[in-house]
Amino acid sequence: RPPYSYSALIAMAIHSAPGRRRTLSQIYQYVAENFPFYKKSKAGWQNSIRHNLSLNDCFKKVPRAEDDPGKGSYWTLDPNCEKMFDNGNFRRRRRRR
Repeated sequence: RPPYSYSALIAMAIHSAPGRRRTLSQIYQYVAENFPFYKKSKAGWQNSIRHNLSLNDCFKKVPRAEDDPGKGSYWTLDPNCEKMFDNGNFRRRRRRR
């Protein structure tokens, strides 16, 4: 299992996209292509991705433009959350006791 949280995986996917936005299916595709662990495992991880997108305030849903055909909205990172992933550091944070 990769040492990244689902939030970090989503943020990596969004960071790597042109325009810093991706649809849900593009996020799934990025994760599966870059982390073979998820390609092999069952679809449970996709539920976790959806859960994180909808509940984490760092991810914002952006509707498609009228001249942009396709299914689903785009997801972007809230500018206030960019600092969480400074210098490409997407690893899990250590828990403080």
